[in-house]
Amino acid sequence: MNENRRSLLLARFPVFAQVPTAELDALLAAAPLHRAAAGSVLFEPHMRCEGFPLLLDGTVRVSKSSPEGREIVLYRVSPGEACILSGGCLLGQTEYAARGVAETDVTLLRIPPAMFQALILEQPAFRRFVFDTYGARLSEVMELVDEVAFRKLDTRLARLLVQRGPMIQATHQNLADDLGSVRVFISRLLRGFEDRGWVRLERERISVVDAKALLEFAQS
Repeated sequence: MNENRRSLLLARFPVFAQVPTAELDALLAAAPLHRAAAGSVLFEPHMRCEGFPLLLDGTVRVSKSSPEGREIVLYRVSPGEACILSGGCLLGQTEYAARGVAETDVTLLRIPPAMFQALILEQPAFRRFVFDTYGARLSEVMELVDEVAFRKLDTRLARLLVQRGPMIQATHQNLADDLGSVRVFISRLLRGFEDRGWVRLERERISVVDAKALLEFAQS
């Protein structure tokens, strides 16, 4: 069983090929394998972090909600990527400040807190992997702040459709969550885009018909 987990771990996280065999064996022995169904809440605000997750399969959405229930997606974690919020909680010994939800069925290993701290201190390759991820995610979050604070919702939606097109499998609520808005506003804008011939709306699916027009609008 450990050999299967080792192979999968190295395939998803090549950085562990640079960790000495003894330390990697200890990690595999101590890191429990977790599976969760789509829609499962993996962590939420004020929860203590139980370990550093290594996502092997699936996708996790990390988001922040307002008291009124509006949600904005901060980032997503895919296999081979690190969850910076989990790492920050472990390094700072703080509680989670956002929510993590399995968007699909997920499989992950969870490195115990003490072992995570030891890897950061003793394994340069792992430390670099974690901090490089922090840098990349911080840039993404800064872009998100810029989008939310300084760009109009209609241009942000147009840009999102171009990025995800030509076929977007999502509900209007999904898009609202990604943009930190509410469904009724997104639906209204999408109908306007459809009237202009830029998109075609179907049940839980949006087809980009005129990507050039959407991109020009997003850049206007």
